[in-house]
Amino acid sequence: MGSLDIESIATEDQSEESKKVAQMRALVEAQDPSAKEADDKALRRFLRARDHDIDKASAMFLKYLKWRRSAIPNGYISDEEVKNELSQDKLYMQGFDKTGRPLLVLYGGRHYYSKQEMNEFKRYVIYCLEKICARMPEGHEKFICISDLKGWGYSNCDIRAYLAGLDILQNYYPERLGKVVLINVPSIFMKAWKIVYPFIDKHTREKIVFVDDKDLKTVLLNDIDESQLPDVYGGKLQLVSIAD
Repeated sequence: MGSLDIESIATEDQSEESKKVAQMRALVEAQDPSAKEADDKALRRFLRARDHDIDKASAMFLKYLKWRRSAIPNGYISDEEVKNELSQDKLYMQGFDKTGRPLLVLYGGRHYYSKQEMNEFKRYVIYCLEKICARMPEGHEKFICISDLKGWGYSNCDIRAYLAGLDILQNYYPERLGKVVLINVPSIFMKAWKIVYPFIDKHTREKIVFVDDKDLKTVLLNDIDESQLPDVYGGKLQLVSIAD
């Protein structure tokens, strides 16, 4: 197949998707007038998350609008509302990958279920996702995450929190995650992974990559230029807290 054929197919796919976005907009705006404030990119993300099924995507989006009014009544989450979570320094946001996606670094070994209050944790997940979405460069909708599990043990294992975070990411921020790279993974973590895995939808599963320690820097540099890679992984950028 020639390049012109491929371009033609891509154009047809985009045109078909645009038609579905328009149909979806008509459906959701009829049921919730606040949907008019959403741009086509937002509707497209929900449409893609439901494999272009207009009815399912519309239901998902309407649920999101209702959830957002309840979960983020002020339109944002303040630092004060998540101060306990922020004090644990578990999440950093600095740099971009080679495609221009913002980079998050998450330290799973700094999350302790004994210190966690579920409602605050959920607010913290929203707080972080709102921060990263606000930082998206023009033309980008997804982020990449390095999930560092060095030192992770039973005191860090918090299945309820993992499932709560996954629920928020998958149902209310669909098609925002570009890739998760899990590094420094201890064998003990795989017990928790087996419990969580069935709750991860197929779109999210495709974006999760486990990396062996010996391949760590090579794999990271494949996605992230040395100038954008955190210095703790051999790059040149210092980590900056999500709150800064």
